[in-house]
Amino acid sequence: MALIETAVASIAFATSNIVYVIEPNNPKSSSFLTSRSAVTAELTNFQEQEKKNIFNEKTELEILHSNTDPFSHLHSPITKGSLISVVIPSSSSNDILIPAIPHLYKLSNGRCAAIVIHIAINRDKIKNIEDYTDVMNLRDTGCALLHSTGTQETLDIALIAHSVAIKTGVPVIHFFDSDCSQSAEKLIHLDDIIGKFIEEVDVTNYHVILKTVKKQDELYFRSSDSNGQSTDELTNDNSNKLNKNIDFFSTIEQIFTQFKQETGRSYGSFEYIGDPDSKLLIVTIGSGSLHLQSAIKKSSKTSLLKIRLYRPWSKIQFFANIPKTIQKVSVLEQVVTRTTKWTPLYLDVVSAFQNQALWSNKAPVISSGRYGTFNEESIVDDLISLFENLKTDKPRQNFIIGNDDSTSRQLNGANGHSNNIIEVPNIEKPYVKMLEEVFKNRLYIANSGHSDVVKSTPEFAFGVLIAKLQKREQFAKLVADAVKNTSISIPENLLKALSQWLLYQDDAEKSKKFGDEAIGYLVDTHKKHKILTEIYNQKDEFTKPAQWIIGSDACTYDIGGSGVHHIISSGKDMNLLIIDSQPYTTRAAADPEKRKKDIGLYAMNYGDVYVASVALYSSYTQVLHSLMEAEKFKGPSIVLAYMPYYSENDSSITVLKETKLAVDSGYWSLYRWNPALEKESKEPFTLDSEKIKQELKDFLDRENLLTQLTRSKPELSTTLTNSLESEVKSRQKSVAISAYEKLLGGLTGPPLLILFGSDNGNAEGLAKRLHNGAKARGVNSRCMPMDDFPIEDITSEKNIAFVVCTAGQGEFPQNAREFWKTISTTTDISFSDTQYAVFGLGDSKYWPREEDIIYYNKPGRDLDCRLEILGGKRLLNLGLGDDQDADGYETGFQAWEPELWKALGVELLGTAVEVKKRTDDDMKIESNYLRGTILEGLEDTSTGALPERDTKLTKFHGIYQQDDRDLRDERKAQGLEKAYSFMVRVRVPGGVATPEQWLQMDEICEKLANGGLKLTTRQAFQLHGVLKRNLKSTIRDINKCLLDTLAACGDVNRNIMCSSNPSLSEIHEQLHEFSTKLSAHLSPKTTAYHEIWLDDKIVAGEAVQDFEPLYGPTYLPRKFKIAIAVPPNNDVDVFANDMGFIAIISDKKLLGFNVTVGGGLGMTHNNKKTYPRLGELIGFCTPDQATSVAEKVMLVQRDFGDRINRKHARLKYTIDDRSLDWFRNEVETRLGYKLESPREYTFESNADRYGWTKGSNNKWHFGMYIENGVVKDSPGYLIRTGLREIAKVHKGDFRLTPNQHLVLGNITEKNKSQIEGLLKKYKLDNLQHTGLRLNSMSCVALPTCGLAMAESERYLPTLVSKLEIIINEVGLNQDAITIRMTGCPNGCARPYIAEIAFVGKALGTYNLYLGGGFYGQRLNKLYRENLKEDDILRELRPILERYAKEKINGEKFGDFVIRNGYVKATTAGKDFHDL
Repeated sequence: MALIETAVASIAFATSNIVYVIEPNNPKSSSFLTSRSAVTAELTNFQEQEKKNIFNEKTELEILHSNTDPFSHLHSPITKGSLISVVIPSSSSNDILIPAIPHLYKLSNGRCAAIVIHIAINRDKIKNIEDYTDVMNLRDTGCALLHSTGTQETLDIALIAHSVAIKTGVPVIHFFDSDCSQSAEKLIHLDDIIGKFIEEVDVTNYHVILKTVKKQDELYFRSSDSNGQSTDELTNDNSNKLNKNIDFFSTIEQIFTQFKQETGRSYGSFEYIGDPDSKLLIVTIGSGSLHLQSAIKKSSKTSLLKIRLYRPWSKIQFFANIPKTIQKVSVLEQVVTRTTKWTPLYLDVVSAFQNQALWSNKAPVISSGRYGTFNEESIVDDLISLFENLKTDKPRQNFIIGNDDSTSRQLNGANGHSNNIIEVPNIEKPYVKMLEEVFKNRLYIANSGHSDVVKSTPEFAFGVLIAKLQKREQFAKLVADAVKNTSISIPENLLKALSQWLLYQDDAEKSKKFGDEAIGYLVDTHKKHKILTEIYNQKDEFTKPAQWIIGSDACTYDIGGSGVHHIISSGKDMNLLIIDSQPYTTRAAADPEKRKKDIGLYAMNYGDVYVASVALYSSYTQVLHSLMEAEKFKGPSIVLAYMPYYSENDSSITVLKETKLAVDSGYWSLYRWNPALEKESKEPFTLDSEKIKQELKDFLDRENLLTQLTRSKPELSTTLTNSLESEVKSRQKSVAISAYEKLLGGLTGPPLLILFGSDNGNAEGLAKRLHNGAKARGVNSRCMPMDDFPIEDITSEKNIAFVVCTAGQGEFPQNAREFWKTISTTTDISFSDTQYAVFGLGDSKYWPREEDIIYYNKPGRDLDCRLEILGGKRLLNLGLGDDQDADGYETGFQAWEPELWKALGVELLGTAVEVKKRTDDDMKIESNYLRGTILEGLEDTSTGALPERDTKLTKFHGIYQQDDRDLRDERKAQGLEKAYSFMVRVRVPGGVATPEQWLQMDEICEKLANGGLKLTTRQAFQLHGVLKRNLKSTIRDINKCLLDTLAACGDVNRNIMCSSNPSLSEIHEQLHEFSTKLSAHLSPKTTAYHEIWLDDKIVAGEAVQDFEPLYGPTYLPRKFKIAIAVPPNNDVDVFANDMGFIAIISDKKLLGFNVTVGGGLGMTHNNKKTYPRLGELIGFCTPDQATSVAEKVMLVQRDFGDRINRKHARLKYTIDDRSLDWFRNEVETRLGYKLESPREYTFESNADRYGWTKGSNNKWHFGMYIENGVVKDSPGYLIRTGLREIAKVHKGDFRLTPNQHLVLGNITEKNKSQIEGLLKKYKLDNLQHTGLRLNSMSCVALPTCGLAMAESERYLPTLVSKLEIIINEVGLNQDAITIRMTGCPNGCARPYIAEIAFVGKALGTYNLYLGGGFYGQRLNKLYRENLKEDDILRELRPILERYAKEKINGEKFGDFVIRNGYVKATTAGKDFHDL
């Protein structure tokens, strides 16, 4: 016994940072030294010998007392990344496991915990076998369960367990038999191979994943315990806690394979022994298998399946290890059935064979058995009895091998009594027929029609439904993966149907509607991809099933054992119909302690369970109502159904009489309890009985809800002699009228509810204008998003105005979907007393194909039509705002709004002064120099967001409020606010940072952000995932490293860009100094930044006065951008900026700058009044004039830029409106001198330089490729770690490039080899990419950017990979072609000057632009609209093929497509839309 336990402990010591040993005796007691286990003695000896682990570190040892909640000690070290082992010697294993369950659940729920718990199972000396009952009770904790038998196997599996835990992040429970004395084998130790199974890279990857998970958990605000999707592959309830970042099964099989290669010893999750065509199978887990194994080898007809990996339970692997010929199965377990009739492994096996997708043959006959007392003399006879039982036509159930003192039947012939609950079929029939009538083909009764006693029980049916729910969840995941997988060419109509189905998968009608549509499209397309084939093969899962279990009144005698408690406590969406057959006239003979109605009270006390009490022959309608409500409720539902029954010969009169007596007397009350109403501040309890008088009091006081109801609401206790339902309704109505009258107090106009659906703020803005206009006219107005209004109160509104925009392909916006989902499907709401008006916002040209016109303003049109169908009366005709109109949607709105006031009868009050439309300038003025109420918002801990009024102001401080759009629907369904976080942008003038600053930014992103650092297209740092509570700490730490965030965003001059690696090092130093000084000169001077973020404590520099000498209180009309370029490299895309300085150099001296003005790339889809524009030259200035020139250019824009229409507020529009000559003259007037004529220069490229280059100062620079600027560790590519290590030794600088890459600058010859070594170690010297990839760039887009219409950063690398297949085929892999992608038309990644550009139009859909200038000198042109991935590849392939064959020597791709007429050259911004 001691040998195997100490051997396992030695593995734990070698592979862990901390080992905990749990002892039954107090380690602080004086007698502990003599009573301690051999494990503790061995590990203490290791410590005394200063033995180290495989990481060459000391392993901490801590002895814990079993009575002091020892597992509570594990949580803290796990979060710190420690590798932990727990060893439970056999002397402790009896009583420690059950109390550990809450801690194990928490550990597994942490989603990443490299911990192994070794449990030595104590042998029962009387039964001569180990009892696994307690360890099997750990099966639903979310931990992996790994079993071993025999000394060598246990030692081997111990090492495998540690390897699995660290590679997957899943806690592993390794349980084994403490008495392995039966094994005479020589123990082969594993010291020489441990390091091969746990390598340094495994530890590093584990820590990376752990940190990522911790950051994700912060973003979730730890609001949800188990959001992961459970699968059909994992059947234990908490299997969703297993780390989904790793494929657990493939990982453990790889480890098994590696172990065999190293040792020659073979293990697997399952081990099959016997004839490959066997018809008889014994499935077992435990040491009893050793006896069976030797017997099986002597039998040619019976086979054995030993289970090593019990959790996660893989049905796929289970079936992969047994023959298809199996006809009978016996499941043997080493457990005692204390609380349930059926043993755990038996239920798993039975459930597995119910899965027809995995087992298509006839389900075998399955029997259940347990090991009893073994003695050497009877083992052979016992096993013969087992085999004989398995061969019989009807094998015995619940048998015991050997002797047992319990009442269970033994295989030696003793007949036990079956305690199974048997349903009475003819009692069920009327209610089953009602279920069939209501739910038709959706109905699934898990235990109906089973002749098998076990399968007819609610307990068994519960397991069946759990499996069905998991299967449908897996199907939904499969559909979601297909929709998100851009590599699958899914036809547009199918994509839409699948997307709609995902949205409405839990809606009975719509899941069928969109499912049927999808099936129709899949008929012709499912063979195009294996995922589509798999979806089509499981097409029956589309329609949401109505899942029911039928139970008899026998359930009430044992709520726990019958499965009722499991259903109630599961939280799963399933329904239980319990049929009570006790006739009223025989009630006196019933045991009063076992009243059937207790289940209703039990469920209501439990909470979040729908409960109804119904009687078919009292109120047929109420039964229907209850069944539908129960099925609609999101969670478990219990319907108690009364069907008095004497015998099959009962007449209908007898049944009716018994029902009437029961209901009228209060014996069987009719009621409904709906917790969903409570969440809406409504009374959840409804009495449906026609006459409720004093007779009800005794009934309710004794066994039902009234006692609790009157205790919580004493005012209801006096109403018992009346109808309780009438009283409740009367009281609710009185409260509602009182509140309504109070709301109207002091107002003269009619009431108006304004509801909006808005994604980008336009519809919300119009709704708020209506709200202000209503108040100006004395109208009692309320304004809110559609989804925020309680839908059940909608019919009490007299007048409703809707303002709704159009999202995607005619879809409702995010904050209106639930409202529309209800309105579009309900038939229970009548608008007959309601007047309504609808105004929709859309773009009639957004989808250019004629057939797509149906999407134009579809939400507004659908809503207007639906309200009419529901009986509503129009106040006025539908209003439509079209972005294509002269003033956009304003054209339609300005015509519609006056008609609304006229319809409400308040047009004559329109002479009242209406609230002026607030502009951004108003917001700036009211902010008191960018203060606003930001400080107050930061102190509000009730939300993770800042007030909307301050989110524009925070941009001036370098902060954008965002939320994870991937999580919106999920969090909304959970009743949680959006997953808010903040993006923080850090100004880095010229893009140059010191190694110290890099290290500090690395620490900040790890400690306070999401663990990643983003290098932007404007040479700035960007942090994502910063929580509100961490904002101050983040900005303070940034300022401590002499960087800041002020003016990184907002209507001010932004971060100034500068070429990152010119060949003339001295010139770069001079230009960087200029960029830094210019940035400081043009920075805002308000002290608000220091007051809010730094508590007015300035780290460096002098405090400034609170005024804005350059900006004034309204700052600029829009953002202002400056770039400095050094020919021949235009890496900054100087013409894309509001202002540019092109350095003119002669004889290695800076002579001055050519000055450009009027660049800017943002635009709006289909709005030709918006367009990208390139800057134009206005003259030349000397270095000492440059700061003044920049200031005057910016001030002209400050004074003449459009401050009304932000889409027309950039400098490019100011110049086009007034002319370039006018602008030059205005600047020169303010300067007091004329600018000189521009000097000659040449640009050759706008790309970055990669690899090693040497500057004129004899120092080296290394340009490295960082895809899309994302500096974040991932398994196998530790980019952030590598750069951190470089920063620790680097003596030069870090230069952020304008194309999101990085230059290690000013490396001395002495330090070059050290840097080279680190680059190689962390794979940062890999520049073996195609010219296409090296010249690619994208914006962040989804999931955090609120403006994104499509993916960008997450998708471009995938698309480039697919384009690389083409360019490799045609021989263009080394050709530099600029390719850029943005998720919206705002141009953050400068797409409109790329040779190939993709601009997001909708999810998975892009506009394709071609013909940009290779060195940024020419805008591209729209080539094709609304392309999906397959369309993109199909369009570009022939062009690239032709380019490879026909290009002129040195001709760039952008020039080629223009020469060959694919697009025409864009000569000016105004011509951009001229195709």
